[in-house]
Amino acid sequence: MMYGSSALLALLPLAFPGAAAPWLGSQHATAPARGPQVPANARPVVVASKPFGESYLLAEIFAQLLETRGFRVERRPGLGATEITFSALRTGAIDVYPEYTGTGLLAMLGEEPREDPREVFRIVSREFQRRWGIRWLPPLGFENTFAITIRRQTAQRYALRTLSELARIAPQLIAGFTPDFAGRPDGLPGLRRVYDFHPKEVRSLLQAVKYRALAEGAVDVIDGYSTDGFIARYDLVVLDDDRGFFPPYEAAPLAGARLQREVPAAIAALTELSGRLDEAMMRQLNERVEVLGEPAGQVAADALRALGLVQRGEAASPSAPGTAEEGILGYLWRRRTGILQLTLRHLLLVAISLGTAVLLAVPVGLLLERARASAETAIRGVGLLQTVPSIALLAFMIPLLGIGTAPALAALFLYSLYPILRNTYTGVRDASPAVVVASRALGMTELQILYHVRMPLAAPVIMAGIRTAGVINVGTATLAAFIGAGGLGDPIVAGLALSDTRMILSGAIPAAMLALLVDGVLAGCERLVTPKGV
Repeated sequence: MMYGSSALLALLPLAFPGAAAPWLGSQHATAPARGPQVPANARPVVVASKPFGESYLLAEIFAQLLETRGFRVERRPGLGATEITFSALRTGAIDVYPEYTGTGLLAMLGEEPREDPREVFRIVSREFQRRWGIRWLPPLGFENTFAITIRRQTAQRYALRTLSELARIAPQLIAGFTPDFAGRPDGLPGLRRVYDFHPKEVRSLLQAVKYRALAEGAVDVIDGYSTDGFIARYDLVVLDDDRGFFPPYEAAPLAGARLQREVPAAIAALTELSGRLDEAMMRQLNERVEVLGEPAGQVAADALRALGLVQRGEAASPSAPGTAEEGILGYLWRRRTGILQLTLRHLLLVAISLGTAVLLAVPVGLLLERARASAETAIRGVGLLQTVPSIALLAFMIPLLGIGTAPALAALFLYSLYPILRNTYTGVRDASPAVVVASRALGMTELQILYHVRMPLAAPVIMAGIRTAGVINVGTATLAAFIGAGGLGDPIVAGLALSDTRMILSGAIPAAMLALLVDGVLAGCERLVTPKGV
């Protein structure tokens, strides 16, 4: 969903309907509504998730349940970490996503840990409603607490069963923690305070690679989740939190104020999941997605039928998931329609942001050539944007533009400015001095020299900046998946979260080919605008 965007931006999410998450195997259901009465003019409910397996799966369960109750749904899977997803909920860019009460208590409210799940839920329910108008729906029925995890060989070698025992040998170990865990009060800072936990080295790992890094011996200890399917897959050991540091982490739908106000019937539909999922069932569902590689859409549909919330034929009917032995070419061919839709959306993001940057940066570069005293200062100021990490710049845009297409276009536009501006100014400034002098001697004005001499001579340099910005844009646009803008970053992010190499390649290979295509097209443009003999 976008708010306050131009008509052109508004068309982007509608360009490829039904393609929100084709790589997850989800489909839009059209079953007749049951339960709450859905108004005929009700807007779509925007269901989001964080970028890890269980969050993908729960969000798909939410989406399919709503669809079988007659609601229209827009999926925004794989948004960034807690800060990005919660910011999107606060601003109304999304409507609901799965969250955990312990995360709400410590990471969002900054409260002290509590041991009683009912007290934790009471606190987060009261404070979220009071501060932001956000509502915690009744818990789903299971907890997914942090699980400090080590290899079985390490546990046997040092006779480790508890976090207190781990802390004693921590100076001999390398820890690998996700950025989220490393900075949260219920993460590494709290472990240091409560357990005096100080490993030899702490490495930052993405959610998607931490289990593999542990299994392969790149690190000795990681932060996991108690319901993760990877724990069984890699035969890992979860250490006991013997001092009760981690609070209860009950999973629950977190619904924004806008959803409560505009589509209250959706709240009633989602509460049907209250208390239905236990830890054993969730671990089994996660294993199917994370270990066996089944599409989240299929697993979600099976879960809803097993819970008795939908009848056979009501839930989504995803396409055949294929087999684990299927080669990458077969995998890409079977998903060719979805990949094409994502590629076109990716290209549209790049074309609009790059075209806008060219329209601004080239004229500004020409103007700066006439004001050389201040030109370098201005260009360096624009260059500072290049020092801001891409994902950080995208996150900064959320409070202003929400999530989706608008902030992605804004960030891509800003990243494109510097190479185009720098090359335009440099090319025009350094155009053949002898030719410029000769032009003046012939009586040409400075404006005539600029447009008839300097710009044609500078064309190869200007186009080199545009080509550089174009290729950078194609790569940077994959990060737009973290803010729900779509494109080829979606299967890359999902594949990382689910440890699915084929899914990652289904986004990476088209992105690489698209970069070559964009550069080739711009090279053709360069030949057209460059005078013969230059």
